[in-house]
Amino acid sequence: IMEHIMQASDVSHTMQHWHVFIKWNRKLFTEMYQAWKTGRMSSDPTEFWYKGELGFFDNYVIPLAKKLRECKVFGVSSDEYLGYALRNRAEWEER
Repeated sequence: IMEHIMQASDVSHTMQHWHVFIKWNRKLFTEMYQAWKTGRMSSDPTEFWYKGELGFFDNYVIPLAKKLRECKVFGVSSDEYLGYALRNRAEWEER
């Protein structure tokens, strides 16, 4: 359970309201883009960001939110976290 909590703390923005998710997502993108421009990153994030986020939701965030719900560590809030992750993923795909 502690491992799931630690993982969730790292990506908690993905399981919150859209405006919270997008705020932190933009910050991370900007950081990675600057790293690429200054030679500290080998790939331009504009080439993989959109699809990468979909894969991140599908393969990490949503399964993690389901695990949190199953272990009931956050009570009814776990359903809310999963719901936000699913909605944010759908919103990301739509845009």
